Amino acid sequence: MTVLRSCVILAALLGPCLATSEASLLTVNPIRRVVNMLQGMQTKILEEGKKEEVLFDKFMCYCKTGVGQLEKAIADADVKIPQVESALKSAAAEKAQLEAETKEAQKARAEAKEAIATATALRAKEAAVYAKESGDMKTNLAALAKAIASISKGAGGFLQTSTASVVRELSIDMDISSADRDQIVSFLSGGQGYAPQSGQIVGILKQMKDTMEADLAAATKTEEAALANFDALVAAKEKEIDAATAGIENKLTRVGNLGVEISAMKEDLDDTAKTLLEDKKFLAELQKSCSTKEAEWEARCKLRSEELLALADTIKILNDDDALELFKKTLPGSSLLQVQVSSNQVLKQALTALKSSGHNDYKLDLIALALRGKKVSFEKVIKMIDNMVALLGKEQQDDDDKKEVCEKQIDKAEDDMKGLTIAISDLEKELADTKEEIATLTDEIASLTQGIADLDKQVEEATYNRKEENEDYKSLMANNRAAKDIIGIARNRMNKFYNPKMYVEPKVQVEEGALVSVSSHAFADPGPVPETFGAYSKKSEESNGVLAMMDNLVADLDKEMQEAEVEEKDGQAEYEEFMADAAEKRVMDSKSISDKEGLKADDEAAVQKLTEERQAKMKEAMATMDFLSATHKDCDWLLQNFDLRRDARRGEVDSLKKAKAVLSGADFS
Repeated sequence: MTVLRSCVILAALLGPCLATSEASLLTVNPIRRVVNMLQGMQTKILEEGKKEEVLFDKFMCYCKTGVGQLEKAIADADVKIPQVESALKSAAAEKAQLEAETKEAQKARAEAKEAIATATALRAKEAAVYAKESGDMKTNLAALAKAIASISKGAGGFLQTSTASVVRELSIDMDISSADRDQIVSFLSGGQGYAPQSGQIVGILKQMKDTMEADLAAATKTEEAALANFDALVAAKEKEIDAATAGIENKLTRVGNLGVEISAMKEDLDDTAKTLLEDKKFLAELQKSCSTKEAEWEARCKLRSEELLALADTIKILNDDDALELFKKTLPGSSLLQVQVSSNQVLKQALTALKSSGHNDYKLDLIALALRGKKVSFEKVIKMIDNMVALLGKEQQDDDDKKEVCEKQIDKAEDDMKGLTIAISDLEKELADTKEEIATLTDEIASLTQGIADLDKQVEEATYNRKEENEDYKSLMANNRAAKDIIGIARNRMNKFYNPKMYVEPKVQVEEGALVSVSSHAFADPGPVPETFGAYSKKSEESNGVLAMMDNLVADLDKEMQEAEVEEKDGQAEYEEFMADAAEKRVMDSKSISDKEGLKADDEAAVQKLTEERQAKMKEAMATMDFLSATHKDCDWLLQNFDLRRDARRGEVDSLKKAKAVLSGADFS
């Protein structure tokens, strides 16, 4: 490195000397200038070393700090991950337990509702039976009463009345003795001349009437008891339903909250795990980079010391008195200014002329390479230039011939293609209307299908957004209340200093059996201010402005909470309306899709027939198209770049001729 720098310095020193006059340089000691330059290098190296040392120290400080931070972050993550996993497992178990309890509560509620429905049906059936039986018994009692009255009066036409028929049926159905039944049947079957002992018959009928009245009373009592039991059962079951419903709602709310917490913990766990991997990877890379940087710094310092030592030794050698005396004798200033003009200048002028075309060509590069050679023959280069000019002329003639042939072939093929295109266009026009209708139906079906999918997604998003909005509303209300409390505490603390009369001593709150002072930690009193200056002037005016700002903040919070309540109610109403409209739209769109698919199937059958006719014409057109494509593939590049290639060759020929003229002795300077 030292030798290279010395050479560069000497070149920088000698370069300007070649451009100055010989007389001005004779007064300058070139060795002294070299020594000065070496000393300047020493200074620069030392300055660079100091700057690099500062950067290195900063880097190592960064290494130390970064490694410590990463190691702490990794340790914290290693502690956090098991904790989050444990909390996640506990929350999942609690959620599963709540879901199981919710299902049991729902099952119990359904059983209670089913019990009410069963009891209601049974009660209706029992009431109907009682109504029929009581009605029959009341009718029969009325008939017995009439029969007793008629027989007691001795009415002769009783046996021909409908009441007698009822009594006859009762005598058969009721549970009475055989002798009594025979007497009643004999009485009811007798003719007009039969004179029974009426008192005995009346007694039997009264006994039947008393028995039936007792049966009616018993049935009525049984009905009233069944009705009371039914009412009690329904009341008990309704209480069970209400309790189960409240429990279900509470458990569903807890399940929802746990679901959100589980999702947040999973996301936190995933983020922590990813961050842990990245931190470990970055720590390894950082440790490796720091170790590498230390090794590089040691090597750099060693190399810098060696360079400085070399410069010092060089300066010592050049500054030796004997050496200086010798340099005065052997290195006169004029000896550094001898400039020889050789054929190199001619070669450089030829290269400049050769590059004047501005185009790159490997043949030109070959000639330029020959000109840069240390041993070059002008006759050989001139011959190369003549051959190059001839070759460029032949290439241009080949391009001219091919351009003419290509243009003729393309014109003919394009004319043939136009005729085939017209024939195909006639067939395509016939297909256009049907295909357009199919495309329209396809788009409409796709649009309706996508619309249903979008609608389902919108319903899902609306439900998700409604839930998020409700959570945001609850969070906002809680945060605003907390903010108002904090502002109140801050305002009270300012009043303690600026407005003592308005200061209110903080109350002691009782929470879970412990006494906690609201301001015991937040606002510790530092005691009286040490006396160091004159009387302190309170910033009363500034404090009034701050207090006013606090009042405005509280007012803004109250306004925001009122607006949030209104927005929450409106949002819930809009959500319910949207869900109803979405359900109706989905039914209508599904029916429309079914109708349009039927129409599309009919149109596709018609298109199939027309497409087969069109394909026959297309095959003929394809053959012509292939020929035209092959022609374009062979000719397009030449046609597009013809002018550019021609101009480039002209420029190359001109450059070659100039280079030849220079080599032949012409001067273009």
